[in-house]
Amino acid sequence: MHDHSHHDHAHGAPRRALAVALAITGTVFVAEVVGGWLSGSMALIADAMHMLSDAAGLIISLIAIIVGQRAASATATFGYRRVEVLAALINAVAVLSISVWIVVAAVRRLGDPQPVETTSMMVIAVVGLVANAASAWVLSRHREGSINVQGAYLHVLVDMLGSVAVLVAGAVIALTGFTGADVVASLLIAALVLPQAWRLMVGSARVMLEHVPAGFDADEVVQALRRVEGVGDTHDLHLWSLDGVSVLATVHVVADPGVDRDQLLDRVQEALAQLGVEHATVQIEPPEHIGHEKVC
Repeated sequence: MHDHSHHDHAHGAPRRALAVALAITGTVFVAEVVGGWLSGSMALIADAMHMLSDAAGLIISLIAIIVGQRAASATATFGYRRVEVLAALINAVAVLSISVWIVVAAVRRLGDPQPVETTSMMVIAVVGLVANAASAWVLSRHREGSINVQGAYLHVLVDMLGSVAVLVAGAVIALTGFTGADVVASLLIAALVLPQAWRLMVGSARVMLEHVPAGFDADEVVQALRRVEGVGDTHDLHLWSLDGVSVLATVHVVADPGVDRDQLLDRVQEALAQLGVEHATVQIEPPEHIGHEKVC
């Protein structure tokens, strides 16, 4: 049996960080919706929509981490860690959709400018900025270990920039009376979000499609294995990731004649571990075995 205490601890910290960020985000969302409605600020409503997508994203992320902690079973032999990647993908698609909605709403408003009450708009934006900074700080310490927390951190960071855009728009309107600044700010918020959400979506989709993980080169792995003493050839190498963080591999290794298979297996596993492959399934076979298998 593996000791799962370290695994549980590793997930406990991101889970707490997500819960704290969710509490902050939910509060700011309510404040921004009320503030946007009272002040007539499109930028505040735009920021509130991001807060809503953040809250939804954080809820999805939390559920994913809790489900992802479930142990592997006879029916789910890999466990449930892929759920976190699915959550990150849903998250990214949600943000992309909301960004497009903001762009459409902002462009419509350009032709029909509305009065904006700047004092309440800016007060709420300051509250949002402080809250987002707190959430970003909480999440930043755990984002390296989880594609899921990375997605949540991305949301919060963009919201922080969104709050800055609302503040600047409020100041411009207060000083010049140019209400178009509000629309410009909401378009800027969308422009900040779109490329980052796109990257997260593509990255999550690559994991779901079991592509070779980012930073890995299958040809380099093959070359490294062929340099291992006693390896005649390799084929059928597959590299993928369950959770967007750890890397798994399967490979068939053709042994040179007379080589001790057990020692060769140890050397191959060691070479893969040095490359950063955390879990590898290696099949050692004699040269004449190739006629008995299907290479995929």
